[in-house]
Amino acid sequence: MSVVKPVRHLLRGGIFLIMRLCYRLRVRGRCHIPRQGPALVVCNHVSFMDALVLGGGSPRPLRFVMDQPIFDSPWLKWWFQLVGAIPIESERRSPGALRRALEDVSQALRHGEVVMVFPEGRLTPDGEIHAFRRGLEAILMRDSVPVVPAALAGLWGSWTSHYDGKALKKWPRRFRAPVSLHFGDPVDPRAIGDLALRRHLEQQVRDLKAQADRDLSD
Repeated sequence: MSVVKPVRHLLRGGIFLIMRLCYRLRVRGRCHIPRQGPALVVCNHVSFMDALVLGGGSPRPLRFVMDQPIFDSPWLKWWFQLVGAIPIESERRSPGALRRALEDVSQALRHGEVVMVFPEGRLTPDGEIHAFRRGLEAILMRDSVPVVPAALAGLWGSWTSHYDGKALKKWPRRFRAPVSLHFGDPVDPRAIGDLALRRHLEQQVRDLKAQADRDLSD
């Protein structure tokens, strides 16, 4: 058996411990991630720590879809490769890149893995959830797998978010901030028309974000 999956399970456990040290992390709805088989997770995008929080909070390792320039970071590329991140580049910069990324996502799903995407396509500039971009439909047309909506609250205002300036270009001002991560009920894409799917998932994430916000205020 390949050693990759056991290694990723160990990494997930280590990441979860680190995130619990960095934040007062609450995770709700972990049971909504299928125990076996493929799934797609979609979440709002608040900070550069989102992937680590989600990766630690999920009961299964996640394969993240991420921008090619970040993936190619000389200091972090080894880590992204180790955790199985899937790089994606714009067609304008690299013809055929989108097709290759979709093939990598499809291969991961057909191997029964869980793939994570941020449908907004960028960090939020104001703390709000912005419209989901195209791309989910292309993934689900190839592989109609359960889609698990998720939402993060509490990371807006951190030094890794765009709050009060560019992310990572300011000093951290707080430690062990309360952070809430909510996973919602899986959505069967076959039960929702292609035209309505993106809007439906966006609304699911918005509703979960409201729950996560309330969780922090309790």
